[in-house]
Amino acid sequence: MEIIPAIDLRNQQSVRLYQGDFDQTTLIDQDPVKQAKQIEAAGLKRLHLVDLDGAKSGRPVNRDLIKQICAETNLKVEVGGGIRTLAQINGYLTSGVSRVILGSVALTDPKLVQTAVNQFGNDQVVVGIDGQDGKVAIAGWLEKSDVSMSSLMTSMVAVGIVNFVVTDITKDGTLSGPNVKLLAKLQRDFPTTAVIASGGVTTVDDLKRLADAGIKSAIVGRAMATGDLPLSTLAEVSDNAG
Repeated sequence: MEIIPAIDLRNQQSVRLYQGDFDQTTLIDQDPVKQAKQIEAAGLKRLHLVDLDGAKSGRPVNRDLIKQICAETNLKVEVGGGIRTLAQINGYLTSGVSRVILGSVALTDPKLVQTAVNQFGNDQVVVGIDGQDGKVAIAGWLEKSDVSMSSLMTSMVAVGIVNFVVTDITKDGTLSGPNVKLLAKLQRDFPTTAVIASGGVTTVDDLKRLADAGIKSAIVGRAMATGDLPLSTLAEVSDNAG
C-alpha cells in the first residue's frame, strides 16, 4: 500500500475541510513547507497537494508556495485544484511537480485531457473523480453533475488515463472510514487502472481493508493531522508495502 500524505492549501496555510465545505475549515499548520519537510523526514516519498483556492476560483492560486515545497524537499509532489489549461499543466510540471491532477476539466473539456496525455504522458497526468452517491461533483465540489463516476472513468480511460484519485465527498475529512465498496467496484470494473483511495481513511484497519479490496494507493489527510494515523505509522505501512 502506497501511502500519500495530503496537504490542502488555503490562504497559504495547510487546512482541512469537512466534506468539502469551505465554511467548515480547520487550520492544520500555518507553515505548509515545514509540514512537507516533516513528511519527508518521516520517510514518506510522495505528497498530495490540493490548491483549495484554485479549485474554487478555477486558476492556480498557491502555485508559488507549491513551487517552494518542490524546491525545498525531494518529495514526489502531485497537485490538484483549479488546473484547467495546458499552460497551467506545463507551468506546474516545469516547476518541480511530478504529476498534476485534473478534476473539473475531465468532465467539461475531455479533449484537453487527451491533449495533455499526448503532450505530457499518462504518468504525469492524473484524473481526480470526486463524487457523491455515485455522481461526479466539480468546481471544488460546489457543483454536482448528473454524470456517474463510472461513466467518467470510462471516457477518461479511452483517452489514455491510467491513474485516478477517487474521493467520496461524504467521507472526506470525516474520519469515518473510506467508501471501500465504491473504490473496490471501480477498481474491479477498470482493472487496467490504478484507483487511488481518497476520503475518510482513519485507521490502519482502513488501509488493510483497502489493500484487501485491491487498492494499492491511499491518500491520508485529516487522520495524519489529528494523530489517528501519525507520520511514523504511515511510513511503517508504506515501508511494509514496499
